[in-house]
Amino acid sequence: MADGAFARRVFHWAAIYGVVTLVPLYFLPPPPGARIEINLGFIGLALVFQGVFWVISRDPRRFLPLMPLAMLEKLVFAVPALALFALGRLEGIVAMFAAIDVILAVLFVIAWRKTAS
Repeated sequence: MADGAFARRVFHWAAIYGVVTLVPLYFLPPPPGARIEINLGFIGLALVFQGVFWVISRDPRRFLPLMPLAMLEKLVFAVPALALFALGRLEGIVAMFAAIDVILAVLFVIAWRKTAS
């Protein structure tokens, strides 16, 4: 795909997926023992990054330097979540969303490489 078309699609759909999965979390009670402000901060910051993905999707070549940060945004949740799941300290549903974030991180790497070349 020429001129960042792959990156446009990946970041566009990642932004939509993120908003659809994150907004409902505002309406769920926080996990037992969790501090509400930390829970809300996580959700809010993750939602802000969906805006970053949307911006990248509009002009991938221009925003190429933001793509590695987008990769990190996916991995900063996915890696610890999957590690906790492997230790039996996290529910399977959370691990499923973490696995989706790993897939998105890989797609972001591919988009970055294709756009940079």
